[in-house]
Amino acid sequence: MTEPGLELPPKASAEVIAGRDTLADEVCRELARAGLPVHRGDLGEGPHDRPGAKVYATPHIDGGVYVDWYTNSELHTSALELFSQGIDYSNPPPVVRHHSTVLQGMQEALLRILTSAGFQVEEPDGHTHGSMIHVKGLRP
Repeated sequence: MTEPGLELPPKASAEVIAGRDTLADEVCRELARAGLPVHRGDLGEGPHDRPGAKVYATPHIDGGVYVDWYTNSELHTSALELFSQGIDYSNPPPVVRHHSTVLQGMQEALLRILTSAGFQVEEPDGHTHGSMIHVKGLRP
């Protein structure tokens, strides 16, 4: 018996999941062609703290293919440690501001690169997928 609220969302069909895997591989290929470090985050490729673009193909019905940017662990850890201690959001410490600027800049770059490569992308919805870019497929 499962506890209420702990059930996983239903999975998509094998055909849909295979299509997402193919799309995620195409996204990885195009980001690598652009010169960016990239790996599949959903396949457990490499350590979790490896910087660069991480591409995820999610298996649930409402899922899809998502891309997120990860900074070097030194910058990431420094910013998160300060953030967890509590910061003044109107005047964040320089390392928190820098981390945020890097993430925003790379998010914009990823959107432009993927759009230029022919993908249909959607800007992140901070309420559902944080900073992850949703890659809906290739443009018709």
